[in-house]
Amino acid sequence: MQLETRKITIVGILGAVSVVLGMTPLGFVPVPTPAGAATIMHIPVIIGAILEGPLVGGLVGLVFGVFSFLRAGNPFVADPLIGILPRVLIGILAAYSYKLVSKDSLAVGLAATVGTLTNTIGVLGLSVLKGYLPLAGAIGIGITHGPPEVVVAVIIVLLVVRVLDNNR
Repeated sequence: MQLETRKITIVGILGAVSVVLGMTPLGFVPVPTPAGAATIMHIPVIIGAILEGPLVGGLVGLVFGVFSFLRAGNPFVADPLIGILPRVLIGILAAYSYKLVSKDSLAVGLAATVGTLTNTIGVLGLSVLKGYLPLAGAIGIGITHGPPEVVVAVIIVLLVVRVLDNNR
């Protein structure tokens, strides 16, 4: 896979969007759950994966992961394995799940779901494996954060990809 100018530009733009979402309250959408908010910081990774494939998705995920690691607000994200690896995998798994179905709204929704769950399960699962969280705590966080984040991600990714696909 060759990294063309277009792909490098998309990585830069979507990586910058991830950083802005992480530095401002824009990265959190209020939802009526005990969690109170759904993160959308992973959405640029999913969009990059859908539009340009696993390499771009993985690179945008790397930017998101490194930024999360550098700005870690809790000890488990300060672990590079937990802060970076799941974020790279978001882009790779979202791209392949999108390609698996076909290029329509179902594929976009599937990619958004897979990418979001990769982030949630990856971070929480690795946190349990490395002893940062008890299993029951991770399950509780996953149950309260996961579903609203999936719903928000599917809606936003569908809308953004539809607009960007129409402008190609």
